[in-house]
Amino acid sequence: MEIYIVRHGETDWNKLKRLQGSVDIELNEYGRELARKTGEALTDTPIGIIYSSPLKRAYETAELIRNNRDIEIITDNRIREISFGHFEGMNFSELIRDESLTFKHFFKKPEAYVPADDAESFEHLIERAGDFMQEVIEPLEDTYERVMIVAHGAINKGIMSYIKKHPTGEFWSGGLQTNCNIIVVDYTDGKYTIIDETRIVYTEDK
Repeated sequence: MEIYIVRHGETDWNKLKRLQGSVDIELNEYGRELARKTGEALTDTPIGIIYSSPLKRAYETAELIRNNRDIEIITDNRIREISFGHFEGMNFSELIRDESLTFKHFFKKPEAYVPADDAESFEHLIERAGDFMQEVIEPLEDTYERVMIVAHGAINKGIMSYIKKHPTGEFWSGGLQTNCNIIVVDYTDGKYTIIDETRIVYTEDK
């Protein structure tokens, strides 16, 4: 079974480098265009079922990729984006330059990142990603040729951390997905094989 793990299309907060996390931000028009183009490019690619984060930017991306095909979209709260607590809405470029905050380690040294009291740790994110994969995706191995997960930058890397079984320090292994980038993974006989971590099927006009 192939698993397509997709990051949502662009939002205005992406452009402004604002932390979105649990905030329910919609796609912007360019984000919708990317999702539509991705869906068009995958028109002839069989997809048995789509699982989406319940946040608007992911769910609308899933709908646009599905287009008019008869594919069920199921939301699951376990694939929401990581929570940044009271940092949500703030500019991450400014946060990582603040030497007084452990947020400076978020991308460069994730094992040293300590979330704010109202935020989520990488460890918890990976745990819920693993729960989702074990309880929802893996049991589908003999049911579908291909399934799709549409979610977010950090939770998708949480899924990959579960698949790769690597330490938190390697959380960003393979790099942060761009908008509507597809990670392609095979799951056969209970084993994962990574096929492509940087697949983009749309042509950028931007």
